[in-house]
Formats: sequence, structure tokens, C-alpha cells
Amino acid sequence: MITAGKIDIVGGSGFIGSCLVRTLSGYPQLQVRIIDKAPSVDFPQLVTLADVCSVDSLRAALCENSILVNLAAEHRDDVYPITRYDDVNVGGARKLCTVAREKIIQTIIFTSSVAVYGFAEVGTDESGAIAPFNDYGRTKFEAETIFRAWQAEAPKQRTLVIIRPTVVFGERNRGNVYNMLHQIASNRFVMVGNGENRKSMAYVENVAGFIQHCMDFKPGIHVFNYVDKPDFNMNRLVCLVLVLLGRPATIGMRLPYWLGFLIGKGFDLVAAVIGKRLTISSIRVKKFCSNSVYSTSVDESGYHPPVPLNEAIERTVRHEFIAGGGNQPLFYSE
Repeated sequence: MITAGKIDIVGGSGFIGSCLVRTLSGYPQLQVRIIDKAPSVDFPQLVTLADVCSVDSLRAALCENSILVNLAAEHRDDVYPITRYDDVNVGGARKLCTVAREKIIQTIIFTSSVAVYGFAEVGTDESGAIAPFNDYGRTKFEAETIFRAWQAEAPKQRTLVIIRPTVVFGERNRGNVYNMLHQIASNRFVMVGNGENRKSMAYVENVAGFIQHCMDFKPGIHVFNYVDKPDFNMNRLVCLVLVLLGRPATIGMRLPYWLGFLIGKGFDLVAAVIGKRLTISSIRVKKFCSNSVYSTSVDESGYHPPVPLNEAIERTVRHEFIAGGGNQPLFYSE
């Protein structure tokens, strides 16, 4: 594990980036810098403002011979105009590679996404077919190819690590996992479908630890799905949360999938009319009811996640709904 050197974290003001900086802060010989267009609420003293869409700002911000971690991304379901996906995810990758060449950066760690596989077969591993169903997944894979081309220019000197996390959750995050937990905690949760579909998940602290683990990899291209095992089905996950909240492990109201999807379409129509993003949509119903189970070769890298998945869920539930979460800043994502 690397314990000294220069690390530039692009997009480091966000959810994963803030956790990564906190993880690295225990190593005083590491010179960690956040490169982001937004300030960091947790580590303002480490931020250099820059935008991945501007090669000049990246050129001024990045250090020579640093380890470059790219967490920057356009990822929401409702990005407008949709060209933002290409501008940030693809264009940003090109600009980062341009500056990496100039700064003699030899290691890039890129957080891609399992979205590159689309609605994948259960157990899809890192060799799975690339079949994204949205612009986010498409542009993430296009960014991967750009970073691969950068590594291929000097394959014996350059290291590229591509990490494809599944849905990442944890304390202070306001994404899809939190939305579901909040619905359960507030007695507004409705199970759509039979609940037997399984979901791979990733705890933010474990993801941050794995990024650090990858920092001293040897030259080459290293690709990993990031998943914390075991995979829960929705019935088991909901019952676990209910028990943590001190309630009976009994799921109440259920809707058949076809009805839930139809309701989601209704919300799509309302959102289009009022021009406002709503919590419920047909694509979210489809995602909720589908299997999203991935295999991973992370174990083969020698990494052992510090937090078991059951404990990670318990930590999140207790922080958000039992301890109250305090007045800490929040991170909003899908």
C-alpha cells in the first residue's frame, strides 16, 4: 500500500472523493490535493479549483509525477443537455490524458461504472459484454477507451486502473439507496415486484480503501468491478433495515411490476409537464425490479474490504435514522 507521494484527486469534493481523502489523511507522507470545480466542505484547504472541461485549468492544477485519481463525472439521470455527458465524461478524459502526458503522470485510476454493461446477466464479471442502455454508461466506456489509449503509448511505464463500482452508498449520501432507506424508515415503502431480485452494493469506505490499494499497482491495465458481497435480494435487504429500525421484519404493501411501471410512466408524464425531476420514474422502477448482480476479481488483488456489508448497512441506517446524522454536509447523487 502506498504511504508517500503526490496524489491528485479530480472530482475529490464529492461523496467518494471526500471519503478517499479522509482515508488517505492518516498517512502524513502523502501529499493529497483535491482538483474540483466545486469547493470541498470537508477539506477546503486541499482544493484547487479546476474544471475537467478546461485543459488550461487542469494544466495549472495538476502536479507533475502525481498519481491521478479521476472521480469527476456527469452521472444523473436527468442531465440536460445530454451533451454534458460527452463534454464531461469523454471530453474530460481526453483533457486529463493531455495534461498527464505533459506532467509525466504515470498512474491513472479511473472510476468508471457497471453501467457500461447495461442490464447485464447475473454474475457479469470484468469480461462482460459492453451494452450500456443510457448516455452515462456509454460515455463512461468511451472514457475507458481514451485512458486505455493513453496507457498503450507507454505500456511498460504507465499504469491504468479502471474501477467499475456498482451502486455506492454510505453515511451522508443522498442517492437511490438512501431514498429507499428513507421510505422504509418513514413507513412509505412499497415493494414493487416479488422482491426476489438481487442487488450488488458497494460501501463508500470500502471503495475508498480499494482505490488506495490500487495506487501502487505495476504498469499495465487493471480492470475491476467493485462489489461488496454477499448480494442481498430486496426482501432480505428491506427486512434487515426493518430489524435495525426496531420493527418486525414484515414487508407490507406490494405492487405487481406492471402496475409499478405504469405508475412510473405517469410520474414521467407529470415531470415532463412541470419540468421538474421527481423521485419516482419508470426507469427507477425498472432499475429497482431488475437484478443487478456482478462478479468481481477484487479478491485476487489482495484487497480485503474493512467493513462487512451487513455492518455497512447498519452504520448507514444508524447514522441517518437512529442517531440523526447531526448537521453534517450532505452529498447528492443517483
